[in-house]
Amino acid sequence: MSSPKKKFEIILLEAIDESLKSMLGESGKAIVYHQLQNSYGLRRENVPEKPELFAECLYRLFGLGAKIIETTILKNLCIKLQIKYEEKKNIKFADYIKDIAKRG
Repeated sequence: MSSPKKKFEIILLEAIDESLKSMLGESGKAIVYHQLQNSYGLRRENVPEKPELFAECLYRLFGLGAKIIETTILKNLCIKLQIKYEEKKNIKFADYIKDIAKRG
């Protein structure tokens, strides 16, 4: 039986994968993960442990467009966890994920 934390991490990775694929296509998703690995030494499966680094990589690749990707990931995550997405101003992506982890 997997722990609630592990279950959340799996769901988060699914939400990230689906969001990146829907917005950037399969090759775009692969490029993001490639950059994460090469520039940050962060593997896909370690993203839930280091969402700050993931967000940093998105901003480096997409500039302000990263915000749209982050919002899509957060919305998908909320849908998967069957909780209401609430738009919050001035909260970092990583902090929002931690907040969702507590609620979900």
